[in-house]
Amino acid sequence: MANFRVESRADGAVEVWTIDAEANRNAISRAMRAELEALVVAAREKRGLRAVVLTGAGNKAFCAGADLKERATMNEEEVRAFLHDLRRTLRQLELSPKIFVAAINGAAFGGGTELSLACDLRVIAPHAEMALTETRLAIIPGGGGTQRLPRLVGVGVAKDLILTGRRVGPEEALRLGLVNRVAPDADVVAHAVALAEEIAAGGPVALAAAKAAIQEGMELGIDSALELEYQKYQMVIPTKDRLEGLAAFREKRKPAYKGE
Repeated sequence: MANFRVESRADGAVEVWTIDAEANRNAISRAMRAELEALVVAAREKRGLRAVVLTGAGNKAFCAGADLKERATMNEEEVRAFLHDLRRTLRQLELSPKIFVAAINGAAFGGGTELSLACDLRVIAPHAEMALTETRLAIIPGGGGTQRLPRLVGVGVAKDLILTGRRVGPEEALRLGLVNRVAPDADVVAHAVALAEEIAAGGPVALAAAKAAIQEGMELGIDSALELEYQKYQMVIPTKDRLEGLAAFREKRKPAYKGE
């Protein structure tokens, strides 16, 4: 059974990936993780695809975290293997040249919040909540939460959220920098798609280079990071898209970028 529904928007420049497990609160099972990784890998080869909106089926849960019923059947080695695979999948998503926007349409707990943190941007519905609840289950976030969250919101806020395991609503999530936007109504996917389409209007090579410069540069000192930015800029100089952008600006028209 497929764990995702994939829908193409904006003539293929944007896709919506919906976790199709509403009855299971769109939890992360072994099968779901494997399918997500396959989608991320395949997306790299889709030349016309520029951005992906990731969401959950229904309006109650974006992703409620790991499938605890499945987890209860795992021995210790299987749990270790699952965490290793999940870490690899989320890292591939994070480093993908495509732009990922999480449309948080409901509860995003544990691994659900970690999945959203691996995305580039996050849009949350007015009724949704986020939390890293793992310490309440006598474990810790194992899908990158202890590392991505402090890089996003700062060490003090990250410790508050992780050590208490408390839930955060949309307005607090926005204030803390945990999300980028709060959707004005429940149709968070539509608002996330609009954001993705806005992003997709940029040059594909430039989008990938800018994402890589930001993502990789965060791990470097300022001098090395500036050199990295310079290197990424070199990628766009010989492109036809750069010349198209200049021509479109001069001619006062919308550019027609091709990723070349």
